Amino acid sequence: MGETIEFPSNGTTGSGYLAVPAAGSGPGVVVIQEWWGLNQQIKEVCDRLAGEGFVALAPDLYRGKQTTAEDEAGQLMMALNIEQAAKDMAGAVDYLKGHDAVTGDGLGVTGFCVGGGLALWLATLRPDDVKAVVPYYGIIPWPAAQPDYSKLRARVQGHYAENDDFAAPDTVRKLEEELRGHGADVEFFFYPGTTHAFTNHHRPEVFHEEHSNTAWSRTIEFFRATL
Repeated sequence: MGETIEFPSNGTTGSGYLAVPAAGSGPGVVVIQEWWGLNQQIKEVCDRLAGEGFVALAPDLYRGKQTTAEDEAGQLMMALNIEQAAKDMAGAVDYLKGHDAVTGDGLGVTGFCVGGGLALWLATLRPDDVKAVVPYYGIIPWPAAQPDYSKLRARVQGHYAENDDFAAPDTVRKLEEELRGHGADVEFFFYPGTTHAFTNHHRPEVFHEEHSNTAWSRTIEFFRATL
């Protein structure tokens, strides 16, 4: 359904995967990758969003690199050039803002794993453009890149696992309290009996179909109500 496209990224050229609804138009959503890179699963998220009527763009933050090895994924994540990633995400926002197929009042952002944290960060970097953000089991692992949540204006709906070493429930609840302390409209869901990446059907060892479907339905309803 989708295609690989290029877009300006603050003096360089970024790329990503774009999926447009069959109807030809819809609200725009930026999709931020997991630590594996812009892989088939993230492209499928874009396609599913397009199937629900959204124009979805996933920028390639690793710029061509991806992996299926956990150790290498961790290395790619920690080696990510944060400044360049911010430029690429902002470039994706600008691309959707200027796309003829994008309708609605502002953009949505969703992301998975580290991409969930980056989705929140993007909402603070582009508060005038991002109206809704949906992190999936995501926090930001870089101390130097913690968002200034006082700038957040978007509505937030988060989806988190009950058992997660990366985005531990206690850490996530503190994040939720911090967002509320800044006046954010935020609702976090915790899914019992789940572990990290429970919505990724390419990883059957952690995938939870029932809770994945529930999280997806909530996400679509949230985006439709906000964008």
